[in-house]
Amino acid sequence: MNNLTTLLGDIYLPEKALLIYRSNSGGNYYVESFDMDENGCPINAHPLTVKEGNALALALESTSEAKQNFLISRGIIPEHILHINSNREGYAIWCTPAMTTKLLFNTDLDITDGEANVPPLLWKASKSKLQIWALPNDKRPDADTCLYHAPFFNISDNGSVCMGSVAVAIHPQWFLEDFMQQWQSYFFDSKFSHMIMQTSPTKTNIVQLWQKLIGTNKPFPLRSLKKTNQTLKSLLK
Repeated sequence: MNNLTTLLGDIYLPEKALLIYRSNSGGNYYVESFDMDENGCPINAHPLTVKEGNALALALESTSEAKQNFLISRGIIPEHILHINSNREGYAIWCTPAMTTKLLFNTDLDITDGEANVPPLLWKASKSKLQIWALPNDKRPDADTCLYHAPFFNISDNGSVCMGSVAVAIHPQWFLEDFMQQWQSYFFDSKFSHMIMQTSPTKTNIVQLWQKLIGTNKPFPLRSLKKTNQTLKSLLK
């Protein structure tokens, strides 16, 4: 009730008026912009400028996004969520513990598809981009935790994942939990096909490493991970 009272108490003053013209053929439009004087009357007619158009687009987009669930948790934020940036180009950072999951490989790699243990991972994702690193243990990382190269194919030096032919479609109505689950599915349900880094992302031969782990209960050998020069703090930008 207090929020409703505040809303009804707000005074909205006219600031800009737009007049849209359409050509006789119906295929072209022209937008004329008017400023408003102190009495609320339109003055200073002029073509809508690029700056005004961009400001209008941002205002409309912000209003639309405010009604969406994107990066909003359904309830209490889970402990493995490390950071949420809710800006227009927002992203989330979260971690997953060491776990068993199915991995898929291109036949050229000569690695059989199957289940294997993977190390603790750190994920950073926006609506269109995914980055992944490995962590040294299952403890919740802090700002100074050193990141390791994720021991997978299709990942560059900076952790960016090449999604190949995967059609990434993050829905703006998804809650935070749906967003994270979808990115993890995109990653593990697509085939690993090639190595982007110039050298192996692990201290040992990455092909031989997964050949030895697939179809076994062997824990992922954390000693084989390679350190990067990044920390969790360096991702917060």
